[in-house]
Amino acid sequence: MNNVKAGPARRLGYGWQLIAGHATHSSLISSSIRPAVRSVPPRMARQLGPCRVSIVDELGSPAVASQWTSTDQELLISLAASGRDEHDVALELLLCLGQALWDKLSPAQSKAYWLLVDEEISAGIPGEIDEDALKQKKLLLSGRSSAASRRRLERYGMASFAGTVAEYIHSLWHDVTIRSGPDFLPAPQLRRRLEMLSRWYPPARGRRLFPRAQN
Repeated sequence: MNNVKAGPARRLGYGWQLIAGHATHSSLISSSIRPAVRSVPPRMARQLGPCRVSIVDELGSPAVASQWTSTDQELLISLAASGRDEHDVALELLLCLGQALWDKLSPAQSKAYWLLVDEEISAGIPGEIDEDALKQKKLLLSGRSSAASRRRLERYGMASFAGTVAEYIHSLWHDVTIRSGPDFLPAPQLRRRLEMLSRWYPPARGRRLFPRAQN
């Protein structure tokens, strides 16, 4: 059940709005939501357009962590907070931003990203950026008919791109640990994706994707 009692909207970075249900969300907002939004690159925020974020207790089912929809006026995102780590709730927000951005890519951006992941698949890279992208990749590559499915290809493209956007913003927010193993995207491929996003959406002043080289 959506347990938000509508109150005055609070302002986030970029003029985005936040609606939260009760005072127990104050720590989540101050320690995770606001810092995550401040880490969104300005050019990315402009491409996404106006955004309204709602924090609720649950979204119909405990298994549903987030939902979003895009209207002609704004992007609407709902985040479930009950029983979830504050940092994980903020990462769900970043995933929603990545999913919404997928639909707003220019033809040139979309082509460049598809070429990049095609090179990864051709090179036999088994891992992915996160669990959802890995699941969609395995489904896509599970057989000849699956590999020819446009719907499965689109689902994989969106999942891998959204996960990469989330990790890019996450890396601008604070230091992150690169996970290794067959289920994870190897460091060279991860770096290529992040560098592509940094060219499209340069970090805000004072934020860096990679640390300065030590002399």
